[in-house]
Amino acid sequence: MSTTAPESELSQNKPWTKRAVRYDEPAVIPRPKRTAGVQTYIPAWAKGTGITMKNFFVNFKERLLGQKRDPVLENYDGGITTLEYPEEKRPYPERFRGLHRLTVRDDGSMRCVACLCCSTACPAQCIHIVPGEYPEGDPRRGYEKYPTEFVIDELRCIFCGFCVEACPCDAIRMDTGMHPVPYDSRDQFIYRRDLMMGFTDRDGSRRSENERHEPGDPSHPGVTRKHDKH
Repeated sequence: MSTTAPESELSQNKPWTKRAVRYDEPAVIPRPKRTAGVQTYIPAWAKGTGITMKNFFVNFKERLLGQKRDPVLENYDGGITTLEYPEEKRPYPERFRGLHRLTVRDDGSMRCVACLCCSTACPAQCIHIVPGEYPEGDPRRGYEKYPTEFVIDELRCIFCGFCVEACPCDAIRMDTGMHPVPYDSRDQFIYRRDLMMGFTDRDGSRRSENERHEPGDPSHPGVTRKHDKH
């Protein structure tokens, strides 16, 4: 009776060794034949210049005759497909959140009452407001304030629109349809009160779409409201 171990057990006990690597002689790639035209690049240059001049004259004719395609409303098949900003601008959707603006009342004063709701709701903490009291003799003194300073750092702003949603007076909006321009200094991205009061909406209006009953109006249910009927 044979005492030799089975071949399967021998293969399991045998240590694994890496197969020998076979090195072949490197293949020599022959150098392609280069004619005089290839070496001087003249045929390739002439072909590329011809394509460029063809597109130039086609685009020049369309510009001259007013046949340039609208890259926003028309397809991109042929012709110029670039926007010449800022003369040409891509239309933004109605709900586009652009630069901030501060709305005003009919008399030109600010609608903001410096309640700090927008600065509190801002997740980026880019709004800074300093409340102030109206001067003596002003009917709004005592129950309404105004911001002596209203600053927004557009570099820190993430354009989430939380400030617009949090404002109870609809005093701040982002319906200007404008985006920040690429300034060359940080100070130019600090938008202050007077600058934002000068911005308008897309229709050129500085008023708010959410009209509010102001103090002094007959329909204003403020501190002068009579309670004898309640």
